[in-house]
Amino acid sequence: LLFGLILADVLTDRALSRLPVDKALHIEVTGYQWWWQARYLSDDGAPAFTLANELHVPVGRPVVVALKAADVIHTFWVPNLHGKKDMIPGRDATIEFRADRPGVYRGQCAEFCGYEHALMAFLVTADPPAQYEAWAARQRLPAVTTLDTVAARGREVFLTQDCARCHSVRGTPAQGSIGPDLTHVASRQFLAAGTLANNRGNLAGWIVDPRTLKPGTAMPPTRLPPEDLQALLTWMETLK
Repeated sequence: LLFGLILADVLTDRALSRLPVDKALHIEVTGYQWWWQARYLSDDGAPAFTLANELHVPVGRPVVVALKAADVIHTFWVPNLHGKKDMIPGRDATIEFRADRPGVYRGQCAEFCGYEHALMAFLVTADPPAQYEAWAARQRLPAVTTLDTVAARGREVFLTQDCARCHSVRGTPAQGSIGPDLTHVASRQFLAAGTLANNRGNLAGWIVDPRTLKPGTAMPPTRLPPEDLQALLTWMETLK
């Protein structure tokens, strides 16, 4: 049985190593304690857009992921698409895969990287090509300008609190680079690298006291008056 598994592993690894990468989609993924930044590149290699903890790829098209680690060793692992690949600070690596069927594939950091290693997950969604292109077109757009007065108040709260120092939202003055890009955060399925379902209640709890939900996270608590918190949540729900 062990010999059979070894043989299957060798044959699978050889097949993956021969995967053609012509006209591949290129993504740069950086591992942080404890989340993932994904920067999509256009065909000429220029940055197109950035998101966090969730990837979308077109079915049938090869994907080349450049891997980096910002702090400690992480490991990029999507079991249904490829094997593990270490991400070592100061050393760049790449991994290539292709999703042949639509679906949602769970990924995980597979190298112990600190206190919240077990809560460092991500999703890879394989979309039909036309659906992927529509998704990518939306991701390239800046945040929408809302005419709702409550949402507008929430935008002001975001820009005047510490949020804008750590996070960026394209189309606003917020250009922070410490935390995830939030331009289209409302379109994501999860918060905090797969820890919480993305809904209003979890988002409120994450803003107010993230360390009770994910101990060890670098994000500090943000205590807001109730009306400011509700306005901020309303605005963030427009970031789709």
